[in-house]
Amino acid sequence: VQLQASGGGLVQAGGSLRLSCEASGRTSSILLTGWFRQAPGKEREFVGAIIWSGGSTNYADSVKGRFTISRDYAKNTMYLQMNGLKPDDTAVYYCAARIGTSVRFNSWGQGTQVTVSS
Repeated sequence: VQLQASGGGLVQAGGSLRLSCEASGRTSSILLTGWFRQAPGKEREFVGAIIWSGGSTNYADSVKGRFTISRDYAKNTMYLQMNGLKPDDTAVYYCAARIGTSVRFNSWGQGTQVTVSS
């Protein structure tokens, strides 16, 4: 499975952005997809995830109530709607998937930069 993330950019604090992650290849083997982010000088952190077939989601506490993950099953695309953005949300955002029976995210897309200005 290949993942292609897009939609990053520069936005002012309080603004919104929507990221997309399109999956291709053997998408029937996807169990779970998620978003991670990595800010300069910091470790990569989990943002949220969605069960590919069922649609249930979970989020990091830092983004709950502001970010929403959804997916369009027909388009093999996952979205991250980010509202109320803060400068602390500035990071490279990555999408990832758990494929097959893996217990870890084992397929990663390239990152997309999100910059939030104060």
